[in-house]
Amino acid sequence: MRAMPISSEHPLLLRIVDDLAEHGWSQQNIFLPAGLTGELAAECRQREAEGELAPAAVGRGPFSEIREGIRGDHIQWIDPGQAEATDRYLSLMDSLREALNRGLFLGLEDFECHFALYPPGAFYRKHVDRFRDDDRRMVSAVIYLNEAWLPEDGGQLRMYLKDGRVHDVQPTGGCLVVFLSGEVPHEVLPANRERLSLTGWFRRRGNEPF
Repeated sequence: MRAMPISSEHPLLLRIVDDLAEHGWSQQNIFLPAGLTGELAAECRQREAEGELAPAAVGRGPFSEIREGIRGDHIQWIDPGQAEATDRYLSLMDSLREALNRGLFLGLEDFECHFALYPPGAFYRKHVDRFRDDDRRMVSAVIYLNEAWLPEDGGQLRMYLKDGRVHDVQPTGGCLVVFLSGEVPHEVLPANRERLSLTGWFRRRGNEPF
């Protein structure tokens, strides 16, 4: 895929929509070109070197807390206009949002995402991405930024599927995984080397009163 705005009717995006409709998840091993993947990885490492990534918490709002026994990644949220590489990625995700809305009528309004860096030994215990008291997250999307990842490097995304199967995803650079946020329990297995990703969520309007 070219690293520039694309039509929401691009065949690759339509394949993701079809996968979500049929299975509830989609894995595209070659979603980003190597150039953009490398630029995003460099951006993540630069932010880590400058102290901008912080240990991630579990929970949200006043109930959030850092619990390294549950998750050990360091994160920083992404905003438009911060860097050319992240803006190009956000543009691609907006095209995917439009495709999801057209194909699945999800009413997705926005996309939020953060860099996630797992130091060696870090992991994230089994969980789902939708909060109990907030139903806005509808579709999760994770793009991996790791060069030459090997199975012995660990750090696989393990998804627990509805049919009882377990599916592991190697966090290889350029690979995109998309799944329904409230329906696919998953975990990140311990990584044996530094593991980089951009993790995000397509959100609909919440059910809170105006």
